[in-house]
Amino acid sequence: MEIIGISVDHVPCLKAWADSLGGVSYPLLSDFWPHGEVASRYGVFRSEGHSERAIFIIDRDGIIRYIDVHDIDDQPDNDILFAELARIDPKHVWIDISPEEAMKNLPKGGVVLYCTPWCADCKQARKWFQTNQIPYTEVDIFTTLGAERQVRTWTGGALITPTINIDGKIIIDFDLPKLKEALKKE
Repeated sequence: MEIIGISVDHVPCLKAWADSLGGVSYPLLSDFWPHGEVASRYGVFRSEGHSERAIFIIDRDGIIRYIDVHDIDDQPDNDILFAELARIDPKHVWIDISPEEAMKNLPKGGVVLYCTPWCADCKQARKWFQTNQIPYTEVDIFTTLGAERQVRTWTGGALITPTINIDGKIIIDFDLPKLKEALKKE
């Protein structure tokens, strides 16, 4: 099975996006010209010129086995995707522990910043912690197994970054007043 990303953006934009993530481990293909032709064939191209965020799992025989369509601003749940891949191709090990077990292995204690490399609020939080000399542990929610699910658990299903765990007190988004309150020593 092979994973590819397809975007209606042009190649330089895809390269910049991948670079902002520190690289991606799968090929990115441009559906820029004729604009959105592939997205249109799969029914996810919008008349405004962009596509929905969609995941299609297509088996070796060309049969669509799974479809997950989100608004462009919504992130799909990677744990659900891995579970679906494991169901379709059980011989391939997509993840070697359950999402619940992975969540147990996440950092605990102190300040833990759940974020993404490109999020503007995450960058602001990092800078604030560094400026105020507050040590923290950073967890990338897309590359750390179980982190995305943990954030969704804390936020009631939404994928909001940064989400900050300060000794069990959860701060959703870069909310400076709540952050300062949670950092006060009792």
